[in-house]
Amino acid sequence: MKDTKTIKKAKIFSIILMPQVHQYVAILEEIDGTRLLPIWIGVNEGNAIAMHMEKQKMPRPMTHDLLAGILNKVGVKVEKIVISDLKENTYYATLYIKLDGKSYEIDARPSDSMAIAVRTDSPIFIEEKVFEKCPVIRKPITDQEIEEFKTKLKDLKPEDFFNKT
Repeated sequence: MKDTKTIKKAKIFSIILMPQVHQYVAILEEIDGTRLLPIWIGVNEGNAIAMHMEKQKMPRPMTHDLLAGILNKVGVKVEKIVISDLKENTYYATLYIKLDGKSYEIDARPSDSMAIAVRTDSPIFIEEKVFEKCPVIRKPITDQEIEEFKTKLKDLKPEDFFNKT
């Protein structure tokens, strides 16, 4: 497992539908800090996260519900998910799971990882190097600042956001 000094605990601060580009932006919030990390994700994954966070139930299990159910049924514990890197405007994530006392690291998309994390009550972490590769965005304090932040996000495209390093 990763050294906890290089990863920061986070939670999903907000998930915003961007209908003009058929995507969502998941905003992750650094728990013991002030930084926010926006991640552009697909509509299906965004819907999966948003529906679960809003406690909406489908009559039949959706893909992430099915996977979480299988993991639970066979005794796999999702220990955490880590947003692990940012390369060429693409975020990477790792699922840390445990089965029968043995730990495994699984490469995954951040969107799928977040959808699984909300279903398994698993903690979310962000590698410090991911924050270093992005412009610093600080947590809004007031409702007005939150609305201004959401408005600014609607004008951004993913390629406008990343540092070119």
